[in-house]
Amino acid sequence: MKKYVYKITYPNGKIYVGQDVTGSFLTYFGSGNRDYIQRDFTPEQMRDFTIRKEILWSGDVTPQELTARENEFILSLGANNPAKGYNLYPKFAG
Repeated sequence: MKKYVYKITYPNGKIYVGQDVTGSFLTYFGSGNRDYIQRDFTPEQMRDFTIRKEILWSGDVTPQELTARENEFILSLGANNPAKGYNLYPKFAG
């Protein structure tokens, strides 16, 4: 089964990069830390919320290879930089 690396872009421009191993990429919107993301939005902003999901890469690889590919995108896009994204790992060295 194909596996996917995706990017979620939130209304504030911050991103989250994740992986999907179930093939439900059409309906799955990541496992980012809810509390970490919600603190950037007011309750009013959360009432009408649009996000964008992009498939960055897909392939039939081992779990280790998928995680390596995901980490490459996290680092290259800066998704682990708190000013740019919501990924908590790999830790931002900034």
